[in-house]
Amino acid sequence: MANFGLREMRLVTPRDGWPNPSAGPAAAGADFILDKAQVFETTAEAVADCAHVFATTVRKRGVTKPVLTPEEAADAIHAEPGRSAILFGPERSGLETEDVALARTILTVPIDPDFGSLNLAQAVILCAYEWSKRQGLAQPPKEDLLPPGPQEELDGLIAHLERMLEPKGYFLPRARAEATRRTLRGVLTKPGWNHLELRTLRGVLSSLERKPRD
Repeated sequence: MANFGLREMRLVTPRDGWPNPSAGPAAAGADFILDKAQVFETTAEAVADCAHVFATTVRKRGVTKPVLTPEEAADAIHAEPGRSAILFGPERSGLETEDVALARTILTVPIDPDFGSLNLAQAVILCAYEWSKRQGLAQPPKEDLLPPGPQEELDGLIAHLERMLEPKGYFLPRARAEATRRTLRGVLTKPGWNHLELRTLRGVLSSLERKPRD
C-alpha cells in the first residue's frame, strides 16, 4: 500500500486480534499505515461510508454483478465521485458470499486458468499498482534524470576510443574504415549518455591507455 500511495486500511475481525505485534516487522517500515488502521466487526460496517465497493474474487459465488479487471476498476475509482473500497478476503478462503454480496462490482485479475493461484499480497499489489498509475507516481523523478551530455563530450569520447583502436587494426581493411567508424559512432550515440557517464567512460579509456603498473 505504501509503495503505491495508499494509506487507509480497514480490518474486519482480524484472526489474531489487533494490534498484532507481528504486523510491524512484516510492514517493512510502513508502520504509519498500521497505526491508523481501523477495525470493524463486520464488512458492512467497514464499507458503510463508501459509495463504490469492489470485491476481489475469481468466483462469482452465485452473485450476478459487473466484473472488472484491476485496470478497469482503477479507471472507475478515479472517474466516479465518492469514497471507494476494495475488499480482500483471507489468504486461505477469500471473501465470503455475504461479503461479495455487499459489493457493486467484482474485481478479477486475468490470470492463466491452468494456474489460478494468486496470494493476498499479489492481489493487493496488482490493484494498488493500477490505482497508482493514475496518481502520477514516478521513480525515479524526472528532475533526477540528467540530460544527455553535450555533443562536444560525446565527440571526445568517440575520438578517444578511435585513437585507441587505430593501432590495434580495428579499422582494417581501409576500404571499410569509414563505414566502421559510422557504425561505431551510431552505437555510442544511441544511449544518450549524460555528462557524468561520458566522463566515466573517458576515465575507463584513459585507464586502459596507461602502461601496467609494476
